[in-house]
Amino acid sequence: MPLALLALAIGAFGIGTTEFVIMGLLPDVAADFQVSIPAAGFLVTGYALGVVLGAPLMTILGTRVTRKRMLMLLMGLFIVGNVVSALAPVFGVMLAGRVIASLAHGAFFGIGSVVAAGLVAPEKRAGAIAMMFTGLTVANVVGVPLGTFIGQNLGWRVTFFVVAGLGVLGLLGVAKLVPEQPKSQEVRIRHELAAFRNVQVLLAMAMTVLGFGGVFAAITYITPMMTEITGFATSSVTWLLVLFGLGMVGGNLLGGTFADRHLMPMLYVALAALATVLALFTLTAHHKIAAAVTIVLIGALGFATVPPLQKRVLDQAAGAPTLASAVNIGAFNLGNALAAWLGGIVIAAGFGYTAPNWVGAALAASALLLAVLSGAIERRTVSGGRPAVAHSPESAAEADPVDPVRAAAAALPR
Repeated sequence: MPLALLALAIGAFGIGTTEFVIMGLLPDVAADFQVSIPAAGFLVTGYALGVVLGAPLMTILGTRVTRKRMLMLLMGLFIVGNVVSALAPVFGVMLAGRVIASLAHGAFFGIGSVVAAGLVAPEKRAGAIAMMFTGLTVANVVGVPLGTFIGQNLGWRVTFFVVAGLGVLGLLGVAKLVPEQPKSQEVRIRHELAAFRNVQVLLAMAMTVLGFGGVFAAITYITPMMTEITGFATSSVTWLLVLFGLGMVGGNLLGGTFADRHLMPMLYVALAALATVLALFTLTAHHKIAAAVTIVLIGALGFATVPPLQKRVLDQAAGAPTLASAVNIGAFNLGNALAAWLGGIVIAAGFGYTAPNWVGAALAASALLLAVLSGAIERRTVSGGRPAVAHSPESAAEADPVDPVRAAAAALPR
């Protein structure tokens, strides 16, 4: 794997830390600003919605500069957002800082996925994407638990200053290791938007929203669930998040391996198992060992879907992958926002801190139904003698011939 993937993983590490560390600090932030836990959950929802809006917006703006330059600008925006969060005098400013940081998230992973895929041979694309996302998963093993520990002992503001420092490291990593690529001679936004007329692209994004949303329904409220229901001490949340992160790392690598060989079967198995485990979490949350094992499984099964779904979008939007890739990252976070909001609703309605697990199970089961539908449509299309991958009206051959990433994307398996 090219060394440039390490730089992308470093940036992903910083972004993953700021996205997930709020889970362990939610009660502390709520107490500091004197808001309820469900209200503090808007820090998760707001971040996720910022990713949804920022992914296409920043990607379109990024067409004016080289991909490397855009990745550096995005890391700069990430740093600013985390500093604002650290200095926030009131909850509204804290929320604004989260949104500012989130604007960098979708475009970084979207552009980074295309860059990663273009650095390797076609048969290694999912593995390269998984390598970049390893930074996000390792953040949950190292960055999030460490940030939670720092926040609980030195204050949550210190955590966000540390996260800003991670952003600086990510910026330097991109500057030093990612190769400079020429800006496309002619970037056609209409060409990129045409990919969204492909029903398989839309189905993959819907699977992303629902499938990963199932994970966040449970994990957003993991701290109050584990302390109030399971009986763990607040200090134990740190190592519980380590377990979640270890599951994510394993699931991400497993998903990357099998997505290059058996993409749809991998999705069927992962989504079915995820829905089952989330439903069982309502019961296992009452027992410490069972709860810890379940948390590992949720992380593993949830992230086992990430490389397959991201690769499926790249496959189906082969002629114009950049915007579709970024929007799919936004879809992950739209699922996060939806799940955090729905989880807050059932808690506020008095159903208890385990109720979001049922929400997550329903979301994951819905994603499984869409996966089955997508597979059926694909089989019917192939049996009808038509290509399984639909292309935009402007073929990949019309893309800029000097853009190696777009040329590589056009070579995706059909």
